[in-house]
Amino acid sequence: MIPTGVTPPGGNVFFLLMGAILVFAMHGGFAFLELGTVRRRSQVNALVKILSDFGISTIVYFFVGYHIAYGISFFADVKTLTASNHGFQMVRFFFLLTFAAAVPAIISGGIAERARFYPQLLATAFLVGLVYPFYEGIVWNGHYGIQAWFTNVFGAPFHDFAGSVVVHAMGGWMALMAVWLLGSRKGRYGKDGAVHAMPPSNIPFLALGSWILIIGWFGFNVMSAQQIAAVQGLVALNSLMALVGGMLAALAVGKGDPGFVHNGALAGLVAICAGSDVVQPIGALAIGAIAGIIFVYLFTFVQHRLRLDDVLGVWPLHGVCGVWGGLAVGIFGHQFLGGAGGVSFWSQLLGTALGVLVALAGSGIVYGSIKYFIGIRLDPEAEYAGADLSLHHVSAYPEEDIERA
Repeated sequence: MIPTGVTPPGGNVFFLLMGAILVFAMHGGFAFLELGTVRRRSQVNALVKILSDFGISTIVYFFVGYHIAYGISFFADVKTLTASNHGFQMVRFFFLLTFAAAVPAIISGGIAERARFYPQLLATAFLVGLVYPFYEGIVWNGHYGIQAWFTNVFGAPFHDFAGSVVVHAMGGWMALMAVWLLGSRKGRYGKDGAVHAMPPSNIPFLALGSWILIIGWFGFNVMSAQQIAAVQGLVALNSLMALVGGMLAALAVGKGDPGFVHNGALAGLVAICAGSDVVQPIGALAIGAIAGIIFVYLFTFVQHRLRLDDVLGVWPLHGVCGVWGGLAVGIFGHQFLGGAGGVSFWSQLLGTALGVLVALAGSGIVYGSIKYFIGIRLDPEAEYAGADLSLHHVSAYPEEDIERA
């Protein structure tokens, strides 16, 4: 009989496997969120793109990215691979893969409806195989002595418990560069300066995507502890408070718009990832509420003022709210605000800025090179027909197409 308080053999493997499955399910949420937001002629593309990006991410992260980030590879016989704690490193790879693959899933929403399919898969290969694990290794594996330098100079390392910056800000700022290089959808902006509406095709699917992401996010945050003994109920409560704060704030300032409400909850969750293990629950509520407000106002500003056709608003949602989450740790994580302490605002500022810099530089090189040598945008005729028919040769509603024909 296993003594009370002792983790059973294989317990951490099973625990982290459940986390990996929850985060893997979030990719279905990304797919339905995009499917519901884009126009009807790009719904199939949203589904195929997210799943295909996950497949490419798995291959490049397995063979290259995980080794860059953690110095671990799986080129050994089965006895060697399973010898240590029932193969814990293998399920840890699965868990961290689901984080890495979230980056192209985030980018996908920004460049929807006009990006070429295979060039985007190529971009995914470079971003997940090289750029993302470079920064991941700095933050979560202490590469290049940067975390040690933060500790020596500012008294604490850069703290990102579940990836506000490592995953979300990286994905959002990579998407910003891709959106800028790709250009807006045809007809989105008129020559007279008018912004032409391209409303979501399916609000229920958009809402379903948000709900799937919300549920999976508890695996994303809570199971980032990676060990049963390290699990904190605080992380679960803070995640709940932040999503509610983001949703209610977006409900208020977004005047009941369903897109703002459902994305506001996600904004709160993006922002709380970094500090969910060190901030007080009321602080988590405030962090989430501020993130919800940021998303609503910045989404409108980007679309109408900057005239950047970020279809799902992934730069405000993941990029900027992720940055806010990284900075918020250095504010709400201090003991005078009820936090656990052991954080430094300057470490948070510089660590977050480094993530943004790596994301912009990496994405600029990858997408800039692909644009120059291959091309990243659908030709006008294919874009007019829609990504579904031009890329996948079937629409989301083939029976309706037959009836119209």
